[in-house]
Amino acid sequence: MIQIDFSKIKKIYFAGIGGIGVSAIARFMLANKKIVIGSELSDSETVDQLRNLGIKIVIGQKAENITKDIDLLVYSPALPDNHPERIAAKKLKIKELSYPEILGILSMQYNTIAISGTHGKSTTTAITGLIFETAKKDPNVMVGSKLKHWHGNMRLGTSNILIAEACEWKAHFLELQPQTILMNNLELDHPDCYKDDASVVKVFQKFANKLKKNNLLILNNDSKLLKQIKAKSKVFTFGIVNQSNLMAKNVKIDSKKLLQTFDLYLNNEFLGNIEIHLPGLFNVYNCLAAISISLNHEVDFKAIKTALKNFTGIWRRFDRVGYFEFKNNLNFVELKHLNNLDLKNKALVISDYGHHPTAVKATIEATREFYKNKRIVLAFQPHEHTRTKVLLKDYIKAFDKADAVIFEEIYTVPGRESKKEIALIKGIDVVKKIKHHKPNLKITYAKDNDEVISLIRSTIKKDDVLIIMGAGEIYNIISKFKDWHFWESVSKKNI
Repeated sequence: MIQIDFSKIKKIYFAGIGGIGVSAIARFMLANKKIVIGSELSDSETVDQLRNLGIKIVIGQKAENITKDIDLLVYSPALPDNHPERIAAKKLKIKELSYPEILGILSMQYNTIAISGTHGKSTTTAITGLIFETAKKDPNVMVGSKLKHWHGNMRLGTSNILIAEACEWKAHFLELQPQTILMNNLELDHPDCYKDDASVVKVFQKFANKLKKNNLLILNNDSKLLKQIKAKSKVFTFGIVNQSNLMAKNVKIDSKKLLQTFDLYLNNEFLGNIEIHLPGLFNVYNCLAAISISLNHEVDFKAIKTALKNFTGIWRRFDRVGYFEFKNNLNFVELKHLNNLDLKNKALVISDYGHHPTAVKATIEATREFYKNKRIVLAFQPHEHTRTKVLLKDYIKAFDKADAVIFEEIYTVPGRESKKEIALIKGIDVVKKIKHHKPNLKITYAKDNDEVISLIRSTIKKDDVLIIMGAGEIYNIISKFKDWHFWESVSKKNI
C-alpha cells in the first residue's frame, strides 16, 4: 500500500491537469495550500477554470516542464510510462502517483464513501454530496463531472467525510480504502479491460472484499449482475422491482412541471414522497442510491427531501444548456429559468455524456417522457472503437425512439487505442446497420464536428429537442454556436 506524508509536500505538478478527475485533486491540493502547477495537451473549459484559480498551466507536455523543485508528480492514468514528463520525473527522482493512487491515499485519511457502478456514478456522487451539505455534515466530495452549485468538480469540507466517485476502468477503484461502498448497477462497459460480464463481476467482488465486517455495502437489488456479489460486511439494498430495504413506489412523471415523483419506503414503512427535477427511471435509481447512503449515515429525512428537490443536475448529464431561437436565422442563446421558460417556437438543447448503449437508450426515453409530443434529434458520437464493436448489437437498437440521428465518427481516445483496435469498426458501418434495423429512422453520418454542426442547422426545427451526446469531443460543438460558456469562470474565492 502506497504511503505519503503530504505535510512534506509543497509543490505538486499535475500532468494531464485538464482531466475531470485530475483537476479535482488539483483543486483539492490548492485549497490545502499546496503550490499547484500542471500541463495539458490543449486548452479547455476546465483548464480555463483552473487558470482562474491561479494555477499555472503549460499547454504542451515536455520533459523541460519538470523541474527539481517539484515534490510530487500526479499524472492522468491515460499517460504511459514513456511519457516525457514522467520520464523526466524519474530522472529527477520525483515521487509519482497516478490519479487513482493519490485518491486512494486520500481515502485512507477520511471516512470514505465510494460510489461505483457502470452508470450514474457522477450524478449519484453529486446528489449524495448535496444531501450531506444540506444536512450540514460539511463533506469533502470528488465527482467526475461539474456541479454549478460548487463551481466545479470538487467540494472542500471540514469534516472527516469523503464522498468519492469510484471508477472500475482498469480496476482503479481497488486503490480506494472505503468504509462504505455503493454499487449502483453493473454492465460490461470497458471491453478493453474486461472480456465479459463474469470478469466485471469479479473485479466488483474484489472491491466489495475490501470492506471489513462492520463496514457497509449498498447494492441495487434490481441489478442482475449485482445479485452475484457476496459480502462479508453489512449489506443494505435499494430497488423499485425487487423487495429491498429502501424502495421507490408509484413513480410518476409530470411533463408540464418537468417533475418526477415517487413514494419512498424504508423496510416497508412509508417515509414520504420525493420530488425531483430529473427525468428517467435511471435517475430514480440514482436518487435511491444517494438516499440509501444518507439514511445509513444518520442524515435527517427532511434534508434528503430538500436537497433532492433543489438538485437540477450536473454538467453533461441531461444538462439543459440552451435553446435555438428562430428569428431571421438560427441563433443560440443561454437558457435561463428553464422550468418557467416557454419553449414555444424554440428548440431545447441538452448536453449529455452518455456513451454506453443502455445510457443512450435510457436518455432518449427520458427525454420522450419529459418533453411529450416534441421531435427528438440526437447528435451522437460513440466512444472507443473496441467498445463500439463489442456492444454493436445494443447500439443498433439504442436509437429506436429518436426521430432523427446525426451519427459522428467514433471518437478515438488518445493513447488508449491501437491502430488494430481503431480498424475494428468505423462509424459508417454502425450507421448502415442501424438503417437496416430501422429503415424509417432518419440517420445521417458525419465525419467530424464541423459536419455535425452543418447537419444540425439543416435538421433542427421549431419545438424540437436536440440532444448532443457522447464522452468524446462532440461536446465542443456547443461553444461554436455562440461564444459563451454555461459554466461561469471560477474565482479564487469559490475554492
